[in-house]
Amino acid sequence: MRIGELAAAVGITTRAVRHYHCIGLLPEPPRQPNGYRDYTLRDAVELARIRRLTELGLSLDEVKDVLADDVGRDLVEILAELDADLGRQEEEIRQRRVRLGRLLEQAERTGRLPVEAPVSPELTALFDGMARASARLPGPEPAMAAKERELLALLETGSPGGDRGWLYAMGQGLIADADAMRRAYAVYAQMDVLAEAAEDDPRVEGTARAIVESIPDEAAQAMIAAESTGGSREEGGFTNALFAEFSPAQAAAVRRAIELLGERAG
Repeated sequence: MRIGELAAAVGITTRAVRHYHCIGLLPEPPRQPNGYRDYTLRDAVELARIRRLTELGLSLDEVKDVLADDVGRDLVEILAELDADLGRQEEEIRQRRVRLGRLLEQAERTGRLPVEAPVSPELTALFDGMARASARLPGPEPAMAAKERELLALLETGSPGGDRGWLYAMGQGLIADADAMRRAYAVYAQMDVLAEAAEDDPRVEGTARAIVESIPDEAAQAMIAAESTGGSREEGGFTNALFAEFSPAQAAAVRRAIELLGERAG
């Protein structure tokens, strides 16, 4: 058989056959006096096995190990590992489809998705609540509300294995209490007012206290607990970047609110 006939018999390309020769996966027969290589039925059988193994998901290196083992022990081990890996992939795909399903349900229910999507179900519920609260406002939503959503999504994404209890506790507290959500939006409005203010603006103290009062008790306790165990981001580049997003008066209000939370813990 010529190389084209061999490839056609197995259902692959001649380029693939040459590649298998190049990496030592399939023995390359010597050329005949006419310059062509003559392939046998044994070559076709080996090539067909290579195709079957790759279709199972084995890499070419793994196929080479299997073909080098006459008793087939390596094949059993490799197939077991492959099966376990496929099981993990199936679970990951299942979880991804669950998340996609929730996003599609949300889009169907509300007609839109927040620009921060996708986020966890907990933050999705919070952002839904914020959207409802924003719809009841007489004017446009405060700019600080949108910035808060961006920050919450960032905090959640940046700590996949960390303590996010305070984050979810805050969201649950706001969703469960309409007054708490109204207080939160009042704080957003106060923060917007400070956008052009100086750091020593007398409204900073009142805004800081309003921030603290707007945080549900359960969330405040969780935040304090995270702080005591080193789980917060009070120091470092992240916090510096965070405060750089605020005006001087807004940053002063947030820093003062952190101090007041510390006093509450004490």
